[in-house]
Amino acid sequence: MAAVECVVVGAGVVGLAVARALALAGREVVIVEATGAIGTGVSSRNSEVVHAGLYYAPGSLRARLCVRGRQLLYDYCTQRHIGHRRCGKLVVATEAAQEATLQEIARTAVANGVAGDDALVWLSSAQARAMEPALRCTAALWSPASGIVDSHGLMTALLGDAQNAGALLALASPFQQARRNADGWVLQTGGAEGFELQARWLINCAGLHAQGVAAAMQGFPAAAVPTLYLAKGNYFSLSGKAPFSHLIYPTPVDGGLGVHMTLDLAGQAKFGPDVQWLPGVALADVDYAVDPARAEAFEADVRRFWPGLPAGGLMPAYSGLRPKLTPRGQPAADFQITGPAEHGCAGVVQLFGIESPGLTASLAIGEHVAGLLETAA
Repeated sequence: MAAVECVVVGAGVVGLAVARALALAGREVVIVEATGAIGTGVSSRNSEVVHAGLYYAPGSLRARLCVRGRQLLYDYCTQRHIGHRRCGKLVVATEAAQEATLQEIARTAVANGVAGDDALVWLSSAQARAMEPALRCTAALWSPASGIVDSHGLMTALLGDAQNAGALLALASPFQQARRNADGWVLQTGGAEGFELQARWLINCAGLHAQGVAAAMQGFPAAAVPTLYLAKGNYFSLSGKAPFSHLIYPTPVDGGLGVHMTLDLAGQAKFGPDVQWLPGVALADVDYAVDPARAEAFEADVRRFWPGLPAGGLMPAYSGLRPKLTPRGQPAADFQITGPAEHGCAGVVQLFGIESPGLTASLAIGEHVAGLLETAA
């Protein structure tokens, strides 16, 4: 049976960033991915937005890794010629009562270190409309550090770095189970060419499947595996020309950041995601189709900040799932990234609840996990 130092489970953007960080640190790495390609899960079904760090509780992992990750991501994309644009975004109040929320967001951003050239700027309605004439708002926050990125190009570059540093990728190799032995862990995969692999470290970056992977690690404490709550996010695309040149976000809602307008690198606009909680739905039974009937609610949300949306202008696009650790009505949980010091199980790092801003934070998450292994060594 072959042996390796580290196995990373999952080849989404976070798994690839972790594998890259470990390989660049000189560790032997094998990435096991259940599907036949990289980035087919959460990483393929998001807004591709680079977040500035405005919303997350000061001191939390989400806040720290977002701000650090955003800096790393822009530098990396520039160095590696990965498609991205620091286009900025407007967070808007569409009624006076929401302006208090903007003020709270501004305070949170300052506490998170969003400062200097990246600092938020308060805009009056007239100032915001001078930037975006089609916009309706009573006030807005301008976030110059927000942007968009080609997530597939990013993942391809991360994989290339990891492989150049010696990492190996095993596609179509779903994790089945792992058991302890004297040398660490024996990992078993399925698929047409299933194999066993001896590993000193298992790093669980399986995203939506992270809880299932953790449960299949024999001897890992069940109490250390948080409950998974599924929240579907639907997107609609715009049939015509984009009405804005910057990202437009409303004030946040329960479970998400509200139906917002984002752009892709070609300038095409899309709206979403909304928050559709799926209580009692098993992960395997989730229907990713977008119900066209949701367009009516989308149109109402969008017209709060863009009254000029044409009737019937939205078309169903795609959907994704958020791997949440808290149910509807409760505050969003922090990222949960734990090593042996937290859960007491040697040779394991678990990553749970890596939803937004996981893409933005991915390189910083890689740094963080590599640090956990150094600390445990």
